[in-house]
Amino acid sequence: MNWDRNIRFHHRHFESGEGHYHHTNCDFDDYNNAVNEYKKSFPSKVNVVENTPDPAVSEMLVHMEKQGCETCFDRFDSQKPHCNFGLAGVCCKNCNMGPCRVTKKSPRGVCGADADLIVARNLLRWVAAGVAAHGARGREIMLALKAAGEGILNIPISGEEKLRKSAAQLGISTKGKSKEELAVEVADILLEDLSRTVPGKHKTLSAFATKERIEKWRELDLLPIGAYHEVFEALHRTSTGTDGDWENIMKQFLRCGLAFAWSSVLGSSIAMDSLFGLPVRSTVKANLGALREGYVNIAVHGHSPLLVSEIVKQGRSQEFIQLAKEKGALGIQFYGICCSGLSAMYRYGGVIPLSNAIGAELVLGTGAIDLWVADVQDVFPSIMDVAKCFKTTVITTSDSGRLPGAEHYGYDHHHSNLDETEKLAKTIAKRAIESFEGRRNVPVFIPDYEVDAEIGFSVEYATSRFGSMEVIAKALKEGKIRGVVNLVGCNNPRVMYEKAIVDVAQKLIENNILVLTNGCASFPLLKLGYCNVKALEKAGKELKEFLEPDLPPVWHMGECLDNARASAFFRALADSLGKDIKDMPFAFASPEWSNEKGVGAALGFRLLGINSYHSVYPPVQGSKNVMKYLFEDTQNTIEAVMVVEVDPMKLADRIISDINEKRKALMWK
Repeated sequence: MNWDRNIRFHHRHFESGEGHYHHTNCDFDDYNNAVNEYKKSFPSKVNVVENTPDPAVSEMLVHMEKQGCETCFDRFDSQKPHCNFGLAGVCCKNCNMGPCRVTKKSPRGVCGADADLIVARNLLRWVAAGVAAHGARGREIMLALKAAGEGILNIPISGEEKLRKSAAQLGISTKGKSKEELAVEVADILLEDLSRTVPGKHKTLSAFATKERIEKWRELDLLPIGAYHEVFEALHRTSTGTDGDWENIMKQFLRCGLAFAWSSVLGSSIAMDSLFGLPVRSTVKANLGALREGYVNIAVHGHSPLLVSEIVKQGRSQEFIQLAKEKGALGIQFYGICCSGLSAMYRYGGVIPLSNAIGAELVLGTGAIDLWVADVQDVFPSIMDVAKCFKTTVITTSDSGRLPGAEHYGYDHHHSNLDETEKLAKTIAKRAIESFEGRRNVPVFIPDYEVDAEIGFSVEYATSRFGSMEVIAKALKEGKIRGVVNLVGCNNPRVMYEKAIVDVAQKLIENNILVLTNGCASFPLLKLGYCNVKALEKAGKELKEFLEPDLPPVWHMGECLDNARASAFFRALADSLGKDIKDMPFAFASPEWSNEKGVGAALGFRLLGINSYHSVYPPVQGSKNVMKYLFEDTQNTIEAVMVVEVDPMKLADRIISDINEKRKALMWK
């Protein structure tokens, strides 16, 4: 679909001789027609049942319909037809004079905001929410690292090598210091970068970003003060009657992208890896067929791994295993939903990945889960309805994420009770066994699909496996690996569930492109065998030969926060070849993205000079200027653009074409 042809705007102009505005309306019919055309691509639940690539998903949707259980796919259908104003981004409810919307009759809001300004302000608020989301869960782990160093939190600091390396990069003297002392110093810097209000150097960004990018961001006046400040400023600028210049709004949009990437993501990643240690290459079972009847089955869901780590530890202790067996269970088994599950999976082993956020209801619908532990983000309130149907106990663990009807055992608003982590985990493990005991007669339906998946990839693993990153860099230059794509993101019912991710991955590896993955998008790749060495049969000849005998064509790097691993991988390859990241044959793809963090993640990679590729449009179709800014103009500033193609196969073609252009510019074969 050519949006430039379908969306035409006639800009207002001021004729000074007459002293008043003469304008023609933005052509509402044209962008309205374009949005209507876009909506035709939205699948129905029936389409999903017939076409989603995971047969376990199809079976569960049919099963749950027979049980009378509603899912997000039912609710998506019931929302149709979706609001054109919302899809186009031209609805404003920032004040109480509205809500206002751009129409033929009313091309501007009550305050005078036009489509460009309304769309830009809405987008800025989205990315600010993304900064806050990853930043909030990052703050928890930074506080935990500090508390562990101070002896308040009884959790060992397992990532000493990562901690010492990060401390040195941050300019901290490590000589003669214990890991506990360094934990406090590193945590203080990360927290300072997160919350700074007094203008000063963003220490994490300055330590880990390349000189070329820092100079570019300084030239564009994009360097952030701190994550909290940039979110604060974003809400300030978009408050009533403040910033009326859409281009200036988009400048703050880019600043928020830097705050997201270097505090909310990288800062949080440093704290997590320092406290819990780096991932270890291992093999796990994946998909619903790995559910085990007869066990106390505990699912962990969300994005905050701190309490989860202790719950897993307690659940594996002899004390609780024995208690479970006394109640008739075979033992205790953990399952991963969304990113808390992925974090636990690659750190502790034996935590079976089952589903991303969109499929959480389907997991509950098996009837096999005794306890559902929900912390923060991508935990839909609808899970309570399904849990009630199958008598699954749901527990929330964060004051930021409460669910009506759920039991709550967690950290308080201030995180002043971090020292109660062990006590909370024991309470939750005990509650799981009680729930198992009370659910003996609940029928279980488990689709018979499971697969082995390889996990735990990182720069550190790659360096160990090959001896140095130069080996991979040489393969990239010689064309054995034509490019590297970070294929990530959440899921969205606007596109065929999980199919866009699988289609893109399949075409990329066929064309000898190495795929990195993490977060929700990684689940279909785990479940459908792409993280298995057997998937080399689906890869191109050169990529297959390079990865044989023991490496899959898709490298699983962890949870969504582990985009930091992918960016580190890109940096290591670029440094090995003496090139800037922006010039390398790299790409970021989140075909099915759906939330505010997805906006921030894609923007963070674009700010590195790497294009982002998607099969879902952001809500910008109502503004030709903002669309042009995202899809074209940022090529001239940050040297990367957002690419949207609803058809995932065409999206993959575009990625391949752009990677080949990068290779051509580098004069690589």
